[in-house]
Amino acid sequence: MQIEIFTLCDAATKDGSGKLNIFGTFNIITTKQVPIKYPPCSLAIKLRFEKIEEGNKTMKINFIDTNGKPILPTHDQTFIVRTLPEEPTANISLVVLIPQIKLKNFGEYSINLAIDDCPVGSTLFYVRKVA
Repeated sequence: MQIEIFTLCDAATKDGSGKLNIFGTFNIITTKQVPIKYPPCSLAIKLRFEKIEEGNKTMKINFIDTNGKPILPTHDQTFIVRTLPEEPTANISLVVLIPQIKLKNFGEYSINLAIDDCPVGSTLFYVRKVA
């Protein structure tokens, strides 16, 4: 399995053919003070699986703060990987809607991805103080 896209963004959509549309990708949030309530946003994900990886998959996403504590409940999702007979791989596009996030501290935050309970990747975002 390969992660092709794993990004925080203002919004993302997926059409019926699996096309992933990403709007306003970011990894820095600036604010004068904390805590802040960041408005709803999305996580856009595109994964590539080999033919031998076909089958039911379970995805877990954790949002972790600067102290290693969760800032949102774990996002659990299942999906099925199927390749076409003439294709060696399959792409899966996913959009995770993120509700308003309360960010209590300045610093580094992590979004961690696990497939079938195996950690496979993460992306970072930062809350920075604006002068």
